[in-house]
Amino acid sequence: MNKLDLLKTFVRVAELSSFTLASDALGLPRSSVSEQVRALEQLLGTRLLQRTTRKVQTTPDGQVLYERSKDLLAQMDELEGLFRQDNATLSGRLRVDMPTAVARRLVMPRIREFIDRHPLIEVEISSTDRRVDLVREGFDCVVRAGELRDTTLVARKIGHFQMVNCVSADYAERFGIPHTLDDLQQHRLINYVSAFGASTATFDYHRDGKEHQVPMPCSITVNYIEAYEAACLGGLGIVQVPRLSHAYQLRRGELLEILPDYLPAPMPVSLLYAHRRHLPQRCRVFMDWLSGLLLEYGVKT
Repeated sequence: MNKLDLLKTFVRVAELSSFTLASDALGLPRSSVSEQVRALEQLLGTRLLQRTTRKVQTTPDGQVLYERSKDLLAQMDELEGLFRQDNATLSGRLRVDMPTAVARRLVMPRIREFIDRHPLIEVEISSTDRRVDLVREGFDCVVRAGELRDTTLVARKIGHFQMVNCVSADYAERFGIPHTLDDLQQHRLINYVSAFGASTATFDYHRDGKEHQVPMPCSITVNYIEAYEAACLGGLGIVQVPRLSHAYQLRRGELLEILPDYLPAPMPVSLLYAHRRHLPQRCRVFMDWLSGLLLEYGVKT
């Protein structure tokens, strides 16, 4: 059995603290994962993992091997990328998470270009609005819009989404549109939150290098981007969204831009991954493709 494969399996089990999660991430039966770890333990003559009914933890020897294995596997990935001339031969599973709007409106309409260029890569796209655990859930990289809170991940900044304030045509017909900040008290805001009960509804804008917030009456609070957009199209109030992802509705007149002099600060867009060195070539080429795609769509650097 290939010793590098044994190390890769062991590293994944150690990172996820679970044989089951590791088998899902590696695309192997759980029995094969257990067998490979046992084979590595027999080869090295030491216990690497402490198994309990609820969790798997590295032993002291296992922790030493884990740290050394990460470096070794990273160096092997770098060597493979150094001498590989034809990216079309790249293979393996690539698991990526991104916001729902980015997946639906930007990536999925163009993903065939990447697949045609790299037909042997098995692409898995997750599109959620929650913050996934990149390591535990086995993602190679994630796309994040907004300020970053993950201090343990490596961030590659792509650019910024330009923001816009919008109401639906139906809302404007029934209630009119605000022309000044003082007018906002006569209107309703659709409040988007990541966790309920944690924030007050505010209209945010960026002026003179500073962030400003205007408390507003709120019609509804949601924690899901599609619900946020649907509430706006349903005439429930004002939203503050990336211009790029709503350009189609703006062109068709379904959404109307308001208060163009009081826009939120541009929203950062970043690619995140776990280890700078231990990054497979298939992940690197996807990140390069995605960066180019977003810049082509007009994401500002």
